[in-house]
Amino acid sequence: MSRTTVDAEPGSQPPPEDDTAFFGQPRGLLTLSGLEVWERFSFLGMQAILVLYFADTVAHGGMGMSAGTAASVSAAYGTLVYLVSVAGGWLADRILGSYRAVLWGGILIACGHYSMAVPTNTMTWVGLGLISAGTGLLKPNVATMVGKLYATDDDRRDAGFALYYMAINIGAFAGPLITGWLGDHRGWHWGFSAAAIGMTFGLIQYVVGRRHLAGRKHAAEFALTPDAMRRAIRLIALGVVAVAVVATALVLAHWLTMDRFVDLLTLVSVIAPVVYFAVMFMSPRVTPEERGRLKPYIVLFLASTVFNFILFQAYSTMMLLAASNAETTLLGYDFPASWYASALGAFEVGLAPFVAALWVRMGHGQPHASNKIAIGVVLGGLSFLLMVLPTSGHGGEDYLMSAWWIVGSYFLLGLGDILLETSGMSATTKLAPVAFSSQTMSLWFLSLALANGIQAQTVKLYDDVSKPAYFGVNGAIAVAAGLAVMAAAPWLRRTMHPVH
Repeated sequence: MSRTTVDAEPGSQPPPEDDTAFFGQPRGLLTLSGLEVWERFSFLGMQAILVLYFADTVAHGGMGMSAGTAASVSAAYGTLVYLVSVAGGWLADRILGSYRAVLWGGILIACGHYSMAVPTNTMTWVGLGLISAGTGLLKPNVATMVGKLYATDDDRRDAGFALYYMAINIGAFAGPLITGWLGDHRGWHWGFSAAAIGMTFGLIQYVVGRRHLAGRKHAAEFALTPDAMRRAIRLIALGVVAVAVVATALVLAHWLTMDRFVDLLTLVSVIAPVVYFAVMFMSPRVTPEERGRLKPYIVLFLASTVFNFILFQAYSTMMLLAASNAETTLLGYDFPASWYASALGAFEVGLAPFVAALWVRMGHGQPHASNKIAIGVVLGGLSFLLMVLPTSGHGGEDYLMSAWWIVGSYFLLGLGDILLETSGMSATTKLAPVAFSSQTMSLWFLSLALANGIQAQTVKLYDDVSKPAYFGVNGAIAVAAGLAVMAAAPWLRRTMHPVH
């Protein structure tokens, strides 16, 4: 039987005829991939216009922030999303179960987008808070549910995750097209409304297709005892209330400003992975051999942070650059600047099958996982270095570059993302200690949180330095980091063994 047998409860497994119903894959993969299409449609569709909404004038329906502040606040939002994702994985494991965690996460996301559709600043912040909490519940647990559709030794598992990854990028491609057009032609809150409707569609098909999912009726896989669960729920509720009260008091006292909140999130994003790695290194449940494999993983973790620092700016500084200094006419057709974000999703959908075919063709001769990650980081750096050329040699800021410069940058970034994300996630699951295996997604998300936290500080310089200097320095640092990982390849291959 190729499907996993984790869930023994009657009715918790998909019907037997589902096993090869979706292109040879379990039917449940269609349900989960469909959910991810709409979740990414809403999340990245909203994110493509968020920084432009922040930076637009109040008279034009925006929030009137400077470009640097808009990019910083947008990055802080990303930091919060990935920090909450760590808690989301724990809640699913111990209290809610994966199915319920994803369901409630989707509901919170939809409510957040509907809130942002209301044209007031207050509802914008309420909406972002709800989306952060919802994404934190949904994002780390959907991938877990995909894994439950297969036995550990099922040869279809990698192909299934490839289809799932492609679905993510279909949503990433389509979202900015719809929200961007509405934001540009009807107003920003119309774009947020489209994101809300998209997430609603995703929830509907998730609930309708729940019979095809493994573990849908199962309690949390590592559930707390009833007494411990009641205590945990009380503590969580009290903690949320306490944080809300303290935050409100600090805001009213004019101490908790937006800048300080951004700085606080950056500080947490730095401290959290340090504490996480320290706990793993000092845990008596981690063997000396596993502790040895954690050392090379720190290098890969930092490489992921550097790359994603560049990647996430595709939705912040690159959007701002496209809106102010890039042509928005292609083959005679005018398009919103936010449509550039769709190029990234399009390249990842188009390039992923070719990269996968290349690795199959090369077989055991393909590059080591650390080299794939290193190449991804270098490509990310080159995507920024490329932008030095069209932004240089201008007397002022009043110029327009060809659309192909942005498109070319996103091509390099998309290819780098395919190399790094697939290899990085695989290495994470293989290098993490057995005692922490259920928390491997949390570890990966911390690298994304740290990347956003660093970005939230760096993008503040966007208004203060020249564009060639900004993109050149950040791109050069990323290239140097990738080359450093390549230089460490012999040590990484030796200490990561038997991971290839």
